[in-house]
Amino acid sequence: MTEPDLLYEVKDKIAWMTINRESRVNALSLEMIGLFQEYLDRAEADDDVRGVCITATGGKAFCSGADLASTVGREGHTEGAEKYATLLKMMAAFSKPLTARVNGHCLAGGMGLMLSCDMVYAREGVKFGTPEVNVGLFPMMIAALIFRNTKRKKALEMIYTARMLSAAEAEDMGLITRVVPAEELDRVVHETLKSIATKAPLAVRLGRKALAATQDMELDEALDYLCAQLGVVAGTEDAREGLTAFLEKREPVWKGR
Repeated sequence: MTEPDLLYEVKDKIAWMTINRESRVNALSLEMIGLFQEYLDRAEADDDVRGVCITATGGKAFCSGADLASTVGREGHTEGAEKYATLLKMMAAFSKPLTARVNGHCLAGGMGLMLSCDMVYAREGVKFGTPEVNVGLFPMMIAALIFRNTKRKKALEMIYTARMLSAAEAEDMGLITRVVPAEELDRVVHETLKSIATKAPLAVRLGRKALAATQDMELDEALDYLCAQLGVVAGTEDAREGLTAFLEKREPVWKGR
């Protein structure tokens, strides 16, 4: 049986979504975007899932962007753009931490997936870029995410010239969390995911949604909103358990309530 182009597996409370299309340098098809949406819904509804990690098979490309062969022409490209925009909005509204394990080059639409994640770990040697202008297109939606993660002048140089960034440059610009040697990538990612899986799940979910909601708020409005949300978190059963466990010098037992 042929494997799907996007794999889904839950291991140790983490949902792994693995782009599995090496023959097309892990380019995104319309079907794959739909699978991403389906899998995000599945992970959101699964109380046993504490976070999501997005990665890819092979070592050449994490994701090379949209499969242009499947979106040639205005109608196909419009459909793909709309589905992709919906996916990015779903990732922004997702309530659990999103991590990217970038084991190959990350281009165009792959940048959107990567930048939608909370934490991004990339191996040395991978490249990042927005080459859309080379084929008569423009990274419209991806630019909105780039501007939220780095300085506008730096972003515009990359966008207008299609210059590829090294992993070290991407880290310096704040586009990724950390660049690590290839042999250390799995250890670093798994340590991060293991730590996430042990934390109070409801507090993390409420916190991620609150931070997303306040991203574009003025400071006064954000502080008022976050103060109210802290009251919600403090009133949970998990908060009481966490404080009790701290005082009793034991590990907390989270209930997700």
